[in-house]
Amino acid sequence: MSPGMRRVFAELGAPLDTLDLRFVNGFMYTRLRPLIAPDKPATRLPPLPLIKLVSRLHPEFRRRARTAARVLAERPWRTVIHDWEHGGREAVEQSNLVLQDVDLRSLTDVELVDHVRRVFDHCVRYWEHHFWMHGYDLGPIGRFLYECRGWGLEPREVIPLLEGASPSTSEPARRLAAIRSQVEASTTVPTTIEELRAISPQVSADLDEYLRYRGSMLFSRYDVDGVTLGEVPDLVLASILNAAPRDVGTEISDRIGVVRARVPAADRATFDEVITEARAAMNLRDDNGPTTAEWPLGLLRYALLELGRRLVAAGQAADAIDGLELRIDEIGPALFGKASRFREGELADRRASRWTQRMADAPDLLGPAEVAPPTHVLPGVLPTLVGMVQIVVEQLGMDGKASADGLSGSGVGTVTYRGRACRANTPEEALDRLEPGDVLVVPCTTPAYNLVLSLAGAVVTADGGPLSHAAVIARELGIPAVVGARSALTDIPDGAEVEVDPVAGVVRVLSAG
Repeated sequence: MSPGMRRVFAELGAPLDTLDLRFVNGFMYTRLRPLIAPDKPATRLPPLPLIKLVSRLHPEFRRRARTAARVLAERPWRTVIHDWEHGGREAVEQSNLVLQDVDLRSLTDVELVDHVRRVFDHCVRYWEHHFWMHGYDLGPIGRFLYECRGWGLEPREVIPLLEGASPSTSEPARRLAAIRSQVEASTTVPTTIEELRAISPQVSADLDEYLRYRGSMLFSRYDVDGVTLGEVPDLVLASILNAAPRDVGTEISDRIGVVRARVPAADRATFDEVITEARAAMNLRDDNGPTTAEWPLGLLRYALLELGRRLVAAGQAADAIDGLELRIDEIGPALFGKASRFREGELADRRASRWTQRMADAPDLLGPAEVAPPTHVLPGVLPTLVGMVQIVVEQLGMDGKASADGLSGSGVGTVTYRGRACRANTPEEALDRLEPGDVLVVPCTTPAYNLVLSLAGAVVTADGGPLSHAAVIARELGIPAVVGARSALTDIPDGAEVEVDPVAGVVRVLSAG
């Protein structure tokens, strides 16, 4: 994260060093590092005249101001989006496939160790690329929201106008629906993946092609102890049998026209420009993660599990999943030496410690909140660029402002939905028990959730905002949702009948589970 964000902040002219992070007792915390005195968190502002003077005299501030002016004039995100859609995505996919096609079971121990380290380096490379690209997909979206707010249009009114702009989000549903059509034409109702494959060579080939590009993706969480799509065949089958792609149609053009009419006539050309660029960026927003992040991480999971199987065979671990607890500095030629590198139960103890930490009620913020200078004291166009960043952070649900009511959040959709809540301590457990039409209640979603989310009748997340992946997926798939309902995991009993009201942005528990 830090190198990728440092690079994109410099390229876009943001007056920030980077978005830094630390893991504390298993929880991830982030902090925006300022350009000046980045390691001295500010709890009170210096005098505004001093800030104004320093921001105009400091060499790096002056450089960033010049860069920001050029960025807003040239809009480099257009080139990044074009390059991604014209070879960039395919290049990452091919790099993933090279590692995916390695037969792990056929490798010697030394070769497997080398492969794990290669996959690890691959993850580091493309996760950095992932965060770098987020500057170019969220940049034009932030500009759209910032300009609209200046015209009196709030994000809740204009974010829905980005609906239908992310074909990569709805593409899995379309691919699965095509397979479902073949199943329905056969009049067969398969109960296993094997029975599905037996329907026809074409069905089997379409499934193989689908899984080749999605089967290794981690979709349940951003961690190697999540699951990949290929590990849950029953969920794949259920997703196929319930696939129903949604056609946004021409309605979105009418909705855009209604909002556009509220923009001052002199600014409508600007409105057309910023909404066009924001809609172009939406596809990169959710196409980026599965390809550059969740797929490489799934390949690392597979490699670590193979290490775990061999550690079990060597008597150094009790379960293959203990391979997920290995640190990269422990993975070397001596891993399978005659003497065990780990005391008995050490890897299992690490796993138990992580799970204990995960169940803790951690604070959202460590230490006192830092104060940010008012944007109006910054030089040139930096106030605009900072405003773009701030509104994106706000709409992602990362500004730390929780709602007063724990079951209130940001609504997605216009239709209230009632159904059975499917909630568990882990997203994997919830997805394993998810029945078609259930209300899925999870902490958050990754962009790869679009592989299975079409099963749900509605979605509730504890984290996130209107621009979060959960909101984007729900919007693209036409699924009612409330995101950022902070108490969802504690106040919604599993099996309870709930009402998801996206218009009011609230979840109501109607009966106990």
